[in-house]
Amino acid sequence: MKFKINKKTISNKSKTYFIADIAANHDGSLKRAKELIHAAKAAGADAAKFQHFSAETIVSDFGFKSLKGKLSHQAKWKKSVFEVYKDASINLSWTPILKKECDKVGIDFFTSPYDFDMVDHIDPYVSVYKIGSGDITWHDILKYISKKKKPVILASGASNFKEVEMAIKILKKNNKQICLMQCNTNYTNSKDNFNFINLNVLKLYKKKFPNVILGLSDHTSGHSTVLGAITLGARMIEKHFTIDNSLDGPDHKFSMNPETWKEMINRARELEKSLGNGKKVIEKNEIQPAIVQKRAIRVNKNIKKGSRINRSDLIFLRPCPLNALPPYKAKDILGKKIIKNIKNGDVIRMKDVKKY
Repeated sequence: MKFKINKKTISNKSKTYFIADIAANHDGSLKRAKELIHAAKAAGADAAKFQHFSAETIVSDFGFKSLKGKLSHQAKWKKSVFEVYKDASINLSWTPILKKECDKVGIDFFTSPYDFDMVDHIDPYVSVYKIGSGDITWHDILKYISKKKKPVILASGASNFKEVEMAIKILKKNNKQICLMQCNTNYTNSKDNFNFINLNVLKLYKKKFPNVILGLSDHTSGHSTVLGAITLGARMIEKHFTIDNSLDGPDHKFSMNPETWKEMINRARELEKSLGNGKKVIEKNEIQPAIVQKRAIRVNKNIKKGSRINRSDLIFLRPCPLNALPPYKAKDILGKKIIKNIKNGDVIRMKDVKKY
């Protein structure tokens, strides 16, 4: 399975594609949004991702107030949930400006649309759609986005397998270009969250959905989960991105910053190299170590031409030059005649032994 985002091909064999989720970290400032685009590019991100929504079409002010308090990471918010979403919403006039800025610095632009009008609004500017975990059960929006015939990235946080299965089935009716991301939607930045990211779900996804690209949308600190996900086959990684973790705003505290993002990219590229192709061979950089570390069949006395080889004539010692015989080949030469003189301590090669 493979698909393209602009000029970049995403496949099981491609380098990992890193998405800097700017989300609400622009803090309502177009200038800050542009700064984040430049910083994400400099830190090595492949894409700068935003979120397109209006507070009225994503959250119920009445609903959250009726909960009699904020939950999870929202408990620390100074404003109401509705007000925070209001502040975090993007002015639609920004869209072409953000797209142009991304093009200028050479980073992919896309966004998560959270209602039908937003889907239509962003369509001329994006080559891929991201669907957040919270919309995985909103089948109408899944169907609507899938009909745009562009690659779809689906996060699966706070979902059970049945919900994921239904969502993938709906998307596949109109669109086979899918990335399915394992995700945990707890944004508290607690160390305890490592107990719940459950990266092994990627094994389940690989088995159940063999024709989708795997990914990870992550909110834990550090790089452990990212490196683990890549090892398990993820080829798209999404993490929140900020210029400064000390800034006010709902997402800054658990976001990556330019320094930690660059470190993550460097470690990921090292990991990708180290994973290799899965074929067990003597690697190019092991050829000399193999000679000095492996044992060869050697003789423990001078052997004259025409002599038959006895087990007592042999000893197994390092090094093992090219074409020398490894110890397990001893059974193939016992009892056979030597066709040349061999000095004490030297190796026996197959060409030194009479074939019949």
